[in-house]
Amino acid sequence: MGTLSEISKQIIAGDASSVPSLTQKAISEGLPARDILQEGLIGGMSVIGAKFKAHEIFLPDVLMAARAMQAGMDKLKPLLIKEDVPSLGKVVLGTVRGDLHDIGKNLVSIMLKGAGFEVIDLGNDVSPENFIDTALENDAPVVAMSALLTTTMPVMGEVTDLIRQRGLDKKLKTIVGGAPLSNDAARDMGANAYAYDAASAVDRIRELLSGG
Repeated sequence: MGTLSEISKQIIAGDASSVPSLTQKAISEGLPARDILQEGLIGGMSVIGAKFKAHEIFLPDVLMAARAMQAGMDKLKPLLIKEDVPSLGKVVLGTVRGDLHDIGKNLVSIMLKGAGFEVIDLGNDVSPENFIDTALENDAPVVAMSALLTTTMPVMGEVTDLIRQRGLDKKLKTIVGGAPLSNDAARDMGANAYAYDAASAVDRIRELLSGG
């Protein structure tokens, strides 16, 4: 088994202790950072994402795999910067103002990073202005918003309204998710996409960035 396959295998197993040394081994073998990232680290997390989507594994398995991937990323990051390897795209993520729930949002962050996106996580209780200003400052084309409370859902509409008011419709895309949300609710508030879970969020954001 090659080193990249072994990295992928150990990420799937959630073995954070072996992934850093395997990643260092791949670097020492002279493998390109892009290949280590895509075939090793992201390769393993892609399997995890597919299994989670199919309900074959559960949240603790995802968290263990994410910890293993992050351990490998810590070793690989200097090489990625040196080789200027691009991410799939930047996403600003947060739970909206007035809502302190972040378990679902954190899972979306894990899945996005595992798929190769750069995530700027603003945490919870995030104001509309903070979402938009952060996206502009970081040249991030997607704003992803989470809410668990029906009372905080309207804040998502405030974000989409503010984007339109500032003439940023073409520059920023929005995606919403959370227990009280639905496709109809997302459409009514003017969001570009709705995700019913973390795995679908990755798919929808891919579509948004490809012009879908």
